[in-house]
Amino acid sequence: MPPLTDEQLKSARHAAPEETEKYRHAIENTLGVPRPPRMGRPPKQPHEKYLPVYMKLHPRIVAWARLEAKRRGVGYQTVINETLLNHAA
Repeated sequence: MPPLTDEQLKSARHAAPEETEKYRHAIENTLGVPRPPRMGRPPKQPHEKYLPVYMKLHPRIVAWARLEAKRRGVGYQTVINETLLNHAA
């Protein structure tokens, strides 16, 4: 199958969830084999969910967090969150 051209990709769209479910059932009926469920990240419990917050931080704080995050191989928001949790406890 040749790759799609840019023109073809412009007119493409995502399949709606209803369409995906319909296609899933059609494939299962045609092949006679149930398709495995899609695996993804398990849902978080309510007490595990983070609240989206907008904060203005001093540039030195962000620079430190980014350096620390790069050193540890994690995201800088993780570093800020862990630091705040450690100081709050």
